[in-house]
Amino acid sequence: MKHLYMSLLALVGSLAYSQEVEVRWQKDLKSSSQDFLSQLTTTIDGQHLLSGSTIQSPKPSTSDGQTASAQNSGYDFHLVKLNQQGQIVWDKYFGGNNHDFLTATTSTQEGGFLLAGTTYSSEGQQKKGKQKGGSDIWVIKVDENGEEQWQKTLGTSVDEEAKSVIQTTDLGYFIAGNAQIKQNESSDGFGSKDVWLVKLDKKGKVINQLYIGGKGLEEVEKIIPTKDGGALVGIYSRSGEMKDYFIPQKTDKNNLASNTTSSTENFSSQEKIQEKDQEVLELEQIEATYQPKTTENYGEGDFWVVKLSKEGKVEWQKNYGGSGDDHIRTLANTDTGYIVAGESRSGNSGNKKSNTKEGTDLWVISIDENGNELWQKGYNFKNRDVLMSLNTISGKSQEGNWKTKGFLLGGYTQAEGKAQKEDETFWMLYIDNKGEEVFRKYVEGKEKKQEERLVDAQLNNDGTYILAGTSAEELGKENWKVVKLGDKQLEQLIEKQDMRIYPNPVEDYCYVEIGVEFKEATISVYDMTGKLAYQTKTKNSVTKINTANLPQGMFVVTAKTENKSITNKIVKK
Repeated sequence: MKHLYMSLLALVGSLAYSQEVEVRWQKDLKSSSQDFLSQLTTTIDGQHLLSGSTIQSPKPSTSDGQTASAQNSGYDFHLVKLNQQGQIVWDKYFGGNNHDFLTATTSTQEGGFLLAGTTYSSEGQQKKGKQKGGSDIWVIKVDENGEEQWQKTLGTSVDEEAKSVIQTTDLGYFIAGNAQIKQNESSDGFGSKDVWLVKLDKKGKVINQLYIGGKGLEEVEKIIPTKDGGALVGIYSRSGEMKDYFIPQKTDKNNLASNTTSSTENFSSQEKIQEKDQEVLELEQIEATYQPKTTENYGEGDFWVVKLSKEGKVEWQKNYGGSGDDHIRTLANTDTGYIVAGESRSGNSGNKKSNTKEGTDLWVISIDENGNELWQKGYNFKNRDVLMSLNTISGKSQEGNWKTKGFLLGGYTQAEGKAQKEDETFWMLYIDNKGEEVFRKYVEGKEKKQEERLVDAQLNNDGTYILAGTSAEELGKENWKVVKLGDKQLEQLIEKQDMRIYPNPVEDYCYVEIGVEFKEATISVYDMTGKLAYQTKTKNSVTKINTANLPQGMFVVTAKTENKSITNKIVKK
């Protein structure tokens, strides 16, 4: 698994901050094994999920004096949920009889999570799907308490790996991963590694699958949902345009799909179908679409951006790069289109319009909804600059519409070659909606342990910043660490309302966000006659409210704090 190294997570207790940055809280999760942290996910109600992979510790000795082994073999999916104060809410594991690496997580609108990882396990223990090939993609849907709701194993005869996952506006999901075609293997595909995109409905049923790629290597880095129900995919590409590509015909799979839905006249044929894995049948019944790369490459590696419709069809694709190696990292929505960002080693060449000053620089590109460039900028900190996060900052215009004000980028600087003091620097960069730099801040580590890694960084709705990574005195005994930072200048970027309620209109639940300072608040829901329908106390800035039992109609929501009473309205569908 790939990890980004940095000494930031000599984390706190030993950090020097810019004048306004302060530590709100820190959480250390001790471990006796080598734990891989892959992602930090923030829920709609402001809680946090740490996700990664762990070898579980052996269980205590049994009553007969025998030492019980850990439940699973190899690495398992590992989840730890923290509340807004950094306290552990729950701790969960999912695993099979071999290595299972959790690599991608997204929070869902109802408060749960969708997990996607790479599995080498066959059916057994927590894993319910059979092994399809060398490695497959294992998808698990859990509720807000970490309890499994459904799971799916996606795979073919080749090796697949999960990289990114999102929930779309129709409450379904896109799973983005890679399919690696081995040499001399008779399998459909474009190059040594292709991008595989699978669309699931909200219950996990496969409704579309798409392969995209060129003759070389493509690795998907990020997928984000778009306003129209589709998705935008960011891919690191080392392939040029594919010309005269022959799209494979899936006649055998089409015949198999028709046999599974008809009243068979051939018992032996139907018997063979019933013996096949149901998840394999489901994939085979949804004929895969193959979309070759139709844009040129300018250098060793380029940014390749692909727009998908809500059905999972390619609407357009664009390529950005210079003569060197350019690595896309992340994407974000804006009011005019999208932001594409990553790292560049290229000078002014190809369609890159700025020179790299030293090592790798940040490269940020603004594009419209059709993928046409609006502007691009390069930024340098020193040595090798690594981008970790990108947040869009929005505010209300004079007309009352929400507009993009700017972008907050987070990452770190890593020394090229030998360790230096600057190799311990986490930075935040704020740019306006035209790409002009407004400010930059640093968090610099003063002590360096042997193994320090920064994995993820995220901006919260209240302007606080969360850093997550691992720290260890020696290799093989990594601890997960999470630090919440506060900064007045960041907080001022966030345009707050006294109360926000979303979604609204509501169905089974909604989230009440209180935008004023308070220690404890009472949230009450009244019908239009003034009768109390629901009430709860909270210390959280965002609270989930159960509205399933409310009848249709309009309701008044009040939040009473020590100093203020705030009122808003909701409509129950």
